[in-house]
Parts: sequence; C-alpha cells; structure tokens
Amino acid sequence: MNQVSKVLYISQEIYPYLPESEMAMMGRYLPQEVQEKGLETRTFMPKFGSINERRNQLHEVIRLSGMNLIIDDTDHPLIIKVASIQPARLQIYFIDNEDYFRRKHTVANENNEEYDDNDERTIFFARGVLETVKKLRWTPDVVHCQGWMTALVPLYIKKAYNDDPFFKHSKVVYAVFNEEFKKPFNSNFGEKLMIDGIQKKHIASHLKNQPIDYVALNKLAIDYSDGVIQASSTINEAVLEYILSTKTNFFPYESNDDYADKYIKFYNSL
Repeated sequence: MNQVSKVLYISQEIYPYLPESEMAMMGRYLPQEVQEKGLETRTFMPKFGSINERRNQLHEVIRLSGMNLIIDDTDHPLIIKVASIQPARLQIYFIDNEDYFRRKHTVANENNEEYDDNDERTIFFARGVLETVKKLRWTPDVVHCQGWMTALVPLYIKKAYNDDPFFKHSKVVYAVFNEEFKKPFNSNFGEKLMIDGIQKKHIASHLKNQPIDYVALNKLAIDYSDGVIQASSTINEAVLEYILSTKTNFFPYESNDDYADKYIKFYNSL
C-alpha cells in the first residue's frame, strides 16, 4: 500500500474565518491534525466578503495572483490571499474575486436568498484552486474536497487536468455534509463549466435533467471521485442512496473525534 505524504484540502468553510459549523470545524482541524501526523498539507477556501481581512491578517500573494479565468465569455481576475492560524502553524489560501466574493455574505444574502451566480462562483473557486496549486508547483497525492462548492474539483482533475503532471496521479476524496443549497443552478451551468478536456459526454447524464439541483451536483462529484466520505451523521437521502448504489470507495460517518488517523488510512487505501 502506498503511503500518502501530501494532501490538498479544498474547503467551503473554515473556522475561525467563518462561524462555527460542522464543516467549518472540520475544515479547521482536519488539516492541522493530518499535518501534525507528519503529512504535508495545503488548504484553500473562498475569500467570502464576511471575512475581515485586517482582523485575520490576510494579505495578497502577488506572485500567485493576476490570472484571468474565463467563465461564460467573461474574464474574471483571480486574486490569491493568504493568512495563518498561528497556534496550528496552518496556512490558509483564499480564492478571491471582486465580482464573486466581495459581497457581505457567503452563499445567500441578508434575506437568506441564495445568490443567482452561485453556479459561477462554484466554477471559479474550483478552477482557481487548481490553477493556484500549479503555480505553487506542489503535487498532492490526495485532494480532499469539503462542501458542495468544491463539487466540480473531481471532474476537473479527472478530465481537464488528467494529464497534468501536478494532478495526474492525485486521488480525489469528496466529503458530503448535511449542508445543501436550495436554489437550482442556472440551466446553462453545463455550458459555463466547460474547459479544455471536458466534453459534453462527461456531464450529459448528470445535468440532462432540470433543475440542476444539489443532488445532481453531488452525483457529478461522486462519479469522478476515488473516495467519498459521509462527513455528517445525516445527509441528503437521495445522495446517500446514490453513493451506496455505486462502486465508489465509501467511508461512512464516524461519530468520534479520532477521525484524522482513519482518514489517513482511507487516503492510503486509495
């Protein structure tokens, strides 16, 4: 069995940058514990507008910023910022863009209405992380995705970056939490996510039905992942049923706090 030495964590939420939640706490402590066990890690999250840059001491990494990502025929500048959680010696990279991540809230406004462009924000975040990892010249053995905003990462790694030396041999793990979006993605989501290496046949069976909802997006992530983790005690029943119907390597929910060792063992099994 090969031993994993480098793990890339892509998290939708990380505490203390966002309020305490199951996902945010996992995003905060899992990389730390894995790092303390001798593995090398890199951790990414969106730079939501609610994150106070001065208080959390974020600063832009000029050498990593400056790329434009084209989504729906529009250029969107990619800005990379970084901060450190000092007690843990954990560095967090933030994906930022003025159009997508400068508003005051995360995925919904002050009236709890989900943003119409959450589909494009999901695309930008996934692509932004992968392009930045390439600029870092860092090759992960495992890419661990947490939260639905990371759901496109498995597809991109397996199809668009499958021959890229930075990701060619990377295994992808997708963690499903009990945190869903309610507003379906726009009907042209499949067209927007297309980049070199992605063909319509790769997504046709997942996005053929309307609306493109939480279940459809998760099925897409599951099918292109090497392993799936149930990270909450209860998750969407349709998603769980789909996981169990596939041959995907599955790690069921663990209620105790000693998950780091078990996750590392799961990584190695892939």
